[in-house]
Amino acid sequence: MRFVIFKTPKPKRFNYHARFYDEKKEELEKRKAELGYSSKLSRDEILRLKMSRRWKIEDDPGNKRAATLLIYFVYAVFILGTIYVVMFTPLVENFLALFGVVTK
Repeated sequence: MRFVIFKTPKPKRFNYHARFYDEKKEELEKRKAELGYSSKLSRDEILRLKMSRRWKIEDDPGNKRAATLLIYFVYAVFILGTIYVVMFTPLVENFLALFGVVTK
């Protein structure tokens, strides 16, 4: 016979009942609510849908591409500028001479 000081509780049961989700039906209900037809969505869901439609910033792939190209252009200018300063100006030599690494 085992001597137990503390009684360990049994694990709680998890009762999950899977339900079927029809994505096409959900989209149809949202579209009906947008157009003002009768739908099964609640008043709050319809309001939330209208707000998200009004506030939605359209994701235009052209805008993202232009922003990406601009970022690449800025990087290229920075890298080329750094190479120019290091290779063709005496700035780096003067800086190193200041610390006594390179003598003129």
